[in-house]
Amino acid sequence: MVIRLGAHPESPFPPVETALLEPDGLLAWGGDLRAPRLLNAYRKGIFPWYSQEDPILWWSPSRRCVLDPASVYVSRRLERLLKQGRFKVTADTAFAEVVAGCALPRKDQPTTWITEEMAAAYQALHQLGYAHSVEVWQDGSLAGGIYGVDIGRMFFGESMFSRARDASKVALVSLCRQLEAWDYILLDCQVSNPHLQRQGAREVSREKFCAALRLNEAFEERTGSWQGLLGRS
Repeated sequence: MVIRLGAHPESPFPPVETALLEPDGLLAWGGDLRAPRLLNAYRKGIFPWYSQEDPILWWSPSRRCVLDPASVYVSRRLERLLKQGRFKVTADTAFAEVVAGCALPRKDQPTTWITEEMAAAYQALHQLGYAHSVEVWQDGSLAGGIYGVDIGRMFFGESMFSRARDASKVALVSLCRQLEAWDYILLDCQVSNPHLQRQGAREVSREKFCAALRLNEAFEERTGSWQGLLGRS
């Protein structure tokens, strides 16, 4: 049975073990996207995902796609590209623009799950210092990027986009190398796809993912801008 969440932003989520098997991971519905509820969800391995015409749906799938920052795959061609300096990489300089880029419909997805409500919610988390973006620039224009939520030593990736070949890969690799330098445990990719698998992502059980979340509780939650921090340990 899928539980309807209470109106208070700190009302509890049901245990993730009670999520449906079909559709896999559907746990609850309703509530809102205010910061306290969103942060509580991520700390428990839950994320919102829904279409414009649906109520807010909350998920904790039985299999979780994760990426060890140190294990991100970098081909020799991509490594050469990174060294050439064709792209400039920054962090937290164009958060809203990255979210907007991720929200644009794609060839295999005529609609988007990043609604105006979702974009506003992550912008609020960004202003609180929890949500961050990595931007990739080419000739002064935004060529790609990735954004997500930072809690402790886990980064919960939400979406990425590319307007130029390899731009999203550059964003992902740049993010992973910074997370590795900061000794992060995992980059959460939520749901697997072939692109993420080619980049080194793997699936783990919900139980293993929740074990990583419990380990992450021991680390301080840092907030603040990432501007100027890429490349620093």
